[in-house]
Order: sequence, then structure tokens, then C-alpha cells
Amino acid sequence: MLSLPPTVRVFVAVAPLDMRGSFDAIAGAVRRIGLDPVDGHLYLFLNKRRRLAKALWFDGSGWCLLAKRLEAGSFQLPPLDGDKPQVAIDGSTFASLLAGIDFTAARRGWYRRPRLEKVIKTIDTDPQV
Repeated sequence: MLSLPPTVRVFVAVAPLDMRGSFDAIAGAVRRIGLDPVDGHLYLFLNKRRRLAKALWFDGSGWCLLAKRLEAGSFQLPPLDGDKPQVAIDGSTFASLLAGIDFTAARRGWYRRPRLEKVIKTIDTDPQV
């Protein structure tokens, strides 16, 4: 897996991108969403079906282009805020997105605290306690 410095921010484009392009085409897409491709941040684009992702990153000495195609399922965008053409995410969300994790299905399960009377009754009747 790619190890990014902690100063690198990750931006995900909301609009789909034609994945036939390479370094220059994706750098142009970064400029179209109002960002600078050589500022050292990572920019992630998805195709229309969201099965293919390409990430562009300029590390100071050259361009890095990462591509991933899911064998099953599709990439899910994290929750969006407003009408921005991109959304900023952190490194763990980036790793989850590349793994194909569905953000809408990732929910915390319900937890019901047991009633105190039931706990006390269990302790009183259990001979091993």
C-alpha cells in the first residue's frame, strides 16, 4: 500500500472522470475542480460506474499515478458536504474507499444496556460467582 506523509491531504472528485487519460489529463481535471495538481496533495477520481479509480500525486520530484479496479462491487463516495466539486478525506477513509467499503452500510450496532435488576438477579442465582 502507498504510504503518504501526514501533510498530504486527499481530495476525491465528485464528478466522474474518463479513465483513458494519464498524467496530464488527470492534472487538467484537478485544475478544472479548482485545485493545483503540484501542491503535494493526492487527488482521487472515479469513473462513471465507480469500478475504476485513479489517484494523482505530485511528491516534489515527479508524478505518481495509482489505478485500482474492483473485481466486484463499486467504490462508494464518503458523505458529501454542500455543492463542492471535491470532498477532502483523511488517510483512513482513503484506505477504506480503496478497499471498496460501503460508507452507508458501515454503522455501529445497537447496544442495549442490561437492566440493573436483571444483572443483580443473575449474580445472586449463579453459583460460580
